[in-house]
Amino acid sequence: MSRPLRHVVCALSGGVDSAVAALLLRRKGYHVTGVFMKNWDLFDEHGACAGNQDCEDAFRVCKMLNIPFHQISYVKEYWHEVFSNLVKEYEMGRTPNPDIMCNKNIKFKYLLQFALEILGADAMATGHYARTSQRDEDVFQQKYIRKTEDHVHDHSKDAVKLLQAADPKKDQTFFLSQISQHALRHTIFPLGELRKNVVKEMAAEAGFHHILKRKESMGICFIGERNFENFILEYLEPRPGNFVSIEDGKIMGTHKGWFLFTLGQRARIGGQRDAWFVVDKDINTGDVFVAPGTSHPALYRNSLQTDQVHWIAQDPPLELLRNTVMQCHFRFQHQMPLVQCQLTLNPDLTVWVTLAKPVRAPTPGQFAVLYNNQECLGSGKIMELGPSMYTLQERRGDRIGETQKTDRTG
Repeated sequence: MSRPLRHVVCALSGGVDSAVAALLLRRKGYHVTGVFMKNWDLFDEHGACAGNQDCEDAFRVCKMLNIPFHQISYVKEYWHEVFSNLVKEYEMGRTPNPDIMCNKNIKFKYLLQFALEILGADAMATGHYARTSQRDEDVFQQKYIRKTEDHVHDHSKDAVKLLQAADPKKDQTFFLSQISQHALRHTIFPLGELRKNVVKEMAAEAGFHHILKRKESMGICFIGERNFENFILEYLEPRPGNFVSIEDGKIMGTHKGWFLFTLGQRARIGGQRDAWFVVDKDINTGDVFVAPGTSHPALYRNSLQTDQVHWIAQDPPLELLRNTVMQCHFRFQHQMPLVQCQLTLNPDLTVWVTLAKPVRAPTPGQFAVLYNNQECLGSGKIMELGPSMYTLQERRGDRIGETQKTDRTG
């Protein structure tokens, strides 16, 4: 008895990775449909964003592969569920990660729903470099029930795992760390076992030269590359404040708004020969605290607290539930080396992360993404930071001074 022809909807971005993902699905004999998502209106841009070109390139790939093509707009959804939140986060002094939220709230929610419900597909696929604990056939066997992730409960022991890609340099599980178990069960990642150079070779052999010529986008998800200060000042009013030295409280210069700066960023202060870097912000006073040198101890911290962690398996790991503490690994930037850490589960299900060694510029609003060996466990938004190494040094100095004073007077 012949197996049924499986229908897979492949999300196409106009780039090499998603094009090769569609190619590989086609080679497996699946019925493939390409879908391009439009998530941003370009009417007020000046040619800086290549959204229209992306759509044309995705359409051309579908023509070359002889597969159906759909373009779907999620401009309204993106505005309400990603961009509005991004602006609020900046206003609150945090630095958001729209790529993670776009995957969670748009691609692996609305696009998945469109693929499975409207197009009647058996699965969705993307060009992310990631793997899961499922084979393709396991994905096809998953029964699709129209429920939100809040209503679907998959017990952790049966949960599908999100695993790092075979190519550690290209692994993108960081960006998938907030997607639901429900979405993961219905998704295929065709590039999970491949290295980038092999993907490019496949693209060349398939004749995808029009996309191989293009450089990879590094801008905000679906908004493209542009001058950040000019862009964000279209949505937030300037709020001038001072650059203040963390060492002596001296005012070093002025700025247009704390939301234009993230921790670890170089602060371009006029009249300074040395490079100064942002180490903290006070949104009540508008002060942006700076320190001299890219390795100043005020930039380094070894503890932080998240909001409620989104666990890929839906439930926290059993070890953490039983003991309230657990060893694992952490990163808050896509390509930073993993750092060993200890998690402490708080009663409100937030997590305190204590790092084995200090890291440079962990930033509120970014995501603490957690790993156990090859498995991405999930992530939580960083809400609070522990004291910097500079603060701890100052406290130690004060304590030593107090002890010496006591010894002399005693």
